[in-house]
Amino acid sequence: MLEYVKNNLWSILIILNYIIAVSAVITILLKNINPTKTLSYIIVLVFFPFLGVLVYYLFGQEYRKNKIFTRKHILNKNVVKAINKELELNKKELERVNDYLDEKVRLVKLMHSNENEPLTLNNKIDILKNGDVKFKRLIEDIESAKHHVHLEYYIVKDDTIGTKLLNLLCEKAKEGIEVRLSYDDVGSKISGRMKAKLTNSGVLHHPFMPVLFSRFTGKMNYRNHRKIAVIDGRIGYVGGINVGDEYLNENDTRYWRDTHLRITGDAVKSIQIHFFSTWDFVSDEQPKIYKSYFPEVEEKQKQIGLQIAASGPDTDWANIMEVILTAIITATDYVYITTPYFVPNDEIITALQIAAKSGVDVRLMIPEKSDSWVVKHASNSYLECLLRANIKVYKYSKGFVHAKTMVVDDIFSTVGTSNMDYRSFNINFEINSLIYDKENSILLKQHFLDDIKESNEVDYVTYLKRSKFDKLKESYCRLWSPLI
Repeated sequence: MLEYVKNNLWSILIILNYIIAVSAVITILLKNINPTKTLSYIIVLVFFPFLGVLVYYLFGQEYRKNKIFTRKHILNKNVVKAINKELELNKKELERVNDYLDEKVRLVKLMHSNENEPLTLNNKIDILKNGDVKFKRLIEDIESAKHHVHLEYYIVKDDTIGTKLLNLLCEKAKEGIEVRLSYDDVGSKISGRMKAKLTNSGVLHHPFMPVLFSRFTGKMNYRNHRKIAVIDGRIGYVGGINVGDEYLNENDTRYWRDTHLRITGDAVKSIQIHFFSTWDFVSDEQPKIYKSYFPEVEEKQKQIGLQIAASGPDTDWANIMEVILTAIITATDYVYITTPYFVPNDEIITALQIAAKSGVDVRLMIPEKSDSWVVKHASNSYLECLLRANIKVYKYSKGFVHAKTMVVDDIFSTVGTSNMDYRSFNINFEINSLIYDKENSILLKQHFLDDIKESNEVDYVTYLKRSKFDKLKESYCRLWSPLI
C-alpha cells in the first residue's frame, strides 16, 4: 500500500485537490453570490491545482463574516438606542429637508431604511486637503482632549508621524484620559516595542482580526479599511488619510493627494457609535457605554446635513455602494468622482453610462501611476466603455491621488474610505460621510477642478491605439478583479 502511494503520490494529490475543488465549487454555487466573482473562483479552482484551493481558503471562506454577525452588541445598548432616537429629525425639519434636497432626499431615505442611520443637521465641516493639514488639526485636537480619544485606522505605522501620534496617545493616557486605538493587523506596522509602550502607558489597543503572517496577506478578506477619530465625543474625523509618513508630502517622496473631514456637531455621535461597534469586536469585552461619550453639542453649528454611512460584512446591505449608485441615478447636472482604485461592478458602470448619455456631465479621476500593478491595468480595462459613453476620464499625474470623493449637482457629496471597487463595496469595512450641503459640495467640486489641472485627460482615439500586449495585461488583471 505504501509503495503504491509512493509511486502514485502526484496522481493522488491531484485527485484530492479536485475533490476539494469540486466541493468548493458546489459551495460557491449554492451561495448565489455575484456571478463574476463565482466564475473567477471556479476558474482559479479548476485551472490552477493547489493554488486555487489555497486562494479559495484564504479569500473565499466566510467564517469570519459569520463570526462578526454574532459579535455586534452595541446597537442594542440602551444608551445607543436613546442617542439614535434623539438624533431623529422632527416633522418640521423633515419637511424642510425634503424641500431643499428634492430628488436627493432618496439618499437620506435609503440610508435610513438600510441601517436606520439618522440624518443630522446641526453640524460643521472642515474639508482637510492632504495629510499635513489633517495631522496638524488632529494632533491639536488630541492635545486638547479632556475625556477620551478614540482612533480606528486601517494603517498605523510607527514611522515619524506615526511615532509622534502614538507618543501623544501615551502622554494623554498618563494624564488620565481614556485612549482607545484599533488598527488593522494587515494594514498596520507597529513594532512590539511601541505596543509595549502603549500598554505600559495605559493606552487600550487592539488589532482588527489578527493574522499570522500579515506581510503575506495584504489582500486577506474582511479588513477594517476605516479611518476615523473621535475626541471627547465632540470632534470626529472621517476620510482617506491613514497614519504614515507617505501622507505628509515631505522631502522628495511621491506627492500624495488625499481628502479628509473634520466634523463637529451631532454627526459625531454616529461616528462614535460605529467606533464602539468595532471596539466591541476587537476588544473581546462588553464595553460599558455611558452618556458621557455622547455629550450635547454646546454651540449651534452650521445647518449642514450629514449621514454617516458604514458598510461591511456585518451590514445587511451594501450601503455605500447603494448610496453611490442612487446618487448617480438621480444626478441632473454633473457627477465628479475621484478614486485611487477603479474596479467597479456592472451596476456602477451602467449607471455612469446612462447618466452621461442622458446629458449629465460625468467625470472620473484616477491615478496616472497606481501603487498596484494589477489594479492599474484592471482599471484601464474599464475605460473604453466609459469613454464611448462620453464620460471624461482624467489621470492624476502630479503624484498619487488617494482621495475617495464624489460630488453631485452642487448639493450632495461624499468623503470617506470606500474605493470604487468590489473589495470596498462588498468585502472590507468602510465608512463614508454623506454631505447634503451646497457650500461644502461646491468646495469639493472646486478641489476636483483644481486637480484636473494636475491631470491628463484620456483621449479616446489614443486609448484605442494601445498595444495588444497592454490589452492582454488589462484583460488578465480584470479577470482577477473580483479577488483583488
